[in-house]
Amino acid sequence: MLSKSIFMGIIAAIILQRLLELRHSKQNAAYILAQGGREYNDNLLGAVKVLQVSWWMAMIVEVWWLERPFIPVLAAAALLATLAGQVLRYLSMRSLGQRWTLPIMTLPHQPVVDSGIYSYLRHPNWLGVILEIAALPLIHSAYLTAIFFSIANAWLMSKRIKAEERALSEDTNYAYVFGYKPRFIPGIRFFKAAKTT
Repeated sequence: MLSKSIFMGIIAAIILQRLLELRHSKQNAAYILAQGGREYNDNLLGAVKVLQVSWWMAMIVEVWWLERPFIPVLAAAALLATLAGQVLRYLSMRSLGQRWTLPIMTLPHQPVVDSGIYSYLRHPNWLGVILEIAALPLIHSAYLTAIFFSIANAWLMSKRIKAEERALSEDTNYAYVFGYKPRFIPGIRFFKAAKTT
């Protein structure tokens, strides 16, 4: 019972974080529009929200209804992966500053951000989401939720990322700056470049 209560506390903290991010995103969106930015309608944001809410509900139901066990070794590994996802998302927000939003938005004719974590990856935020979706349910062995929503997230993300990259390529120098950078896993040459800077 204690492990389930702690697990529920972690989920509650993630939900609170998402609500704060939604507020932060709205503030940033207003700033971008005031600077002459554009918002794209094909951002699948509604589907992303449905997936997130369904994911929370599914892991709670699986843990409580199916009586998933607490396995300390699995929980520790899953918690580390979840925290890694959190760090990636934080670094993404920090690098983008007021350009970080949940909807797809661009600042036409302004150079894209390619500093910080974006020196190594095109989509550190989405890599963080991948880790969270897969790992958080496993803190309490909710493996069905981890598998199903990882697959659903991969499908949805493939659509969302294409829309993001298309919008950024139309309005900015994104294709030139990020064309050679990996989407999710930094290559050795990027680590070498980081050491020389």
